[in-house]
Amino acid sequence: MDRRAWLSLIVLASIWGASYMFIKIGLRDLSAPVIAWARIGLAALVLVPLAASQGALRAVRGRIGTLAVLAAAQVAGPFLLIALGEHAISSALAGILVATAPIFTVVLAIWVDHEERAEGMRLVGIVLGIAGVVALFGVDLSGSGLAILGGFAVVLAGLGYAVGGLIVKHRFADSPPIGVAAWVMVASTILLTPAAAITAPSSTPALGPVAAVAVLGVLGTGIAFAIFYTLIRSVGPGRSLLVAYLAPAFAVVYGATLLGESVTATTVIGLLLIVAGSWLAAGGLAPTPVTSAQQEATPLRGSEAAAIPDSAPRQRGDGVRPGSRQRVSGR
Repeated sequence: MDRRAWLSLIVLASIWGASYMFIKIGLRDLSAPVIAWARIGLAALVLVPLAASQGALRAVRGRIGTLAVLAAAQVAGPFLLIALGEHAISSALAGILVATAPIFTVVLAIWVDHEERAEGMRLVGIVLGIAGVVALFGVDLSGSGLAILGGFAVVLAGLGYAVGGLIVKHRFADSPPIGVAAWVMVASTILLTPAAAITAPSSTPALGPVAAVAVLGVLGTGIAFAIFYTLIRSVGPGRSLLVAYLAPAFAVVYGATLLGESVTATTVIGLLLIVAGSWLAAGGLAPTPVTSAQQEATPLRGSEAAAIPDSAPRQRGDGVRPGSRQRVSGR
């Protein structure tokens, strides 16, 4: 990868790693459903015009029901669960626990996708990831029942990402990912509207939480997703997924330096175990160079799709149908 690609990768990881910090700030005055609904709605405002400019909004014809299930499993449910979890745990721990998604993908594949089944180092990755989760729950989250519930909520969000990645792989493999993502955001906004309306603030929230959620939606979800697919087009899906393993480290740094969150030795150990386990479970980074022609036709596997951080829907593909000349712009 050249300098520009590395810079884009690091910037994207820094944006996605900040998502958990913005959620924590938003929770000062806003409910978890309102935060999830607002960030998804704002992301839809970014992604729908982008998808329309690519002619990608026809991606879900005849699959509205499947799209609704995908939206619930991959965006509406996880975004809500992460915000609920951060009521009780730090933003740093949330950023680490979300990285369990590829591990869940490989476990679920035992029943639904033999291509993703655990063998060799992927099995080692599952064991490492589980060890990291056990370490965090056994030490950092052991002081409070609410903290344990919050941790489980975030881990459950990781499970939702894994389920969503498998749905995309098997039901939307022939659709432009940017189009599927745009419709998923729209459907997720609709799904969360009742909960957001019921829990809407009774008084005007402070500027800080509102600004945090606005940045979370527009930059951390909408624009970041566009940057991610631009990266896939320039360096290939395997190298782009490095962002999934850099983002949790940024989440820890932001939480410690900007929110004053405690970072223990167990936090660092759990981070290393979960990220390493997820990397191995996802099959590791492909070592062979990828040509531009291959990039246009190389899909993300289910475990690779699930490795993408929480701010972007997991799609199987690189932003275009094989053979298409449509491009995703975001820089």
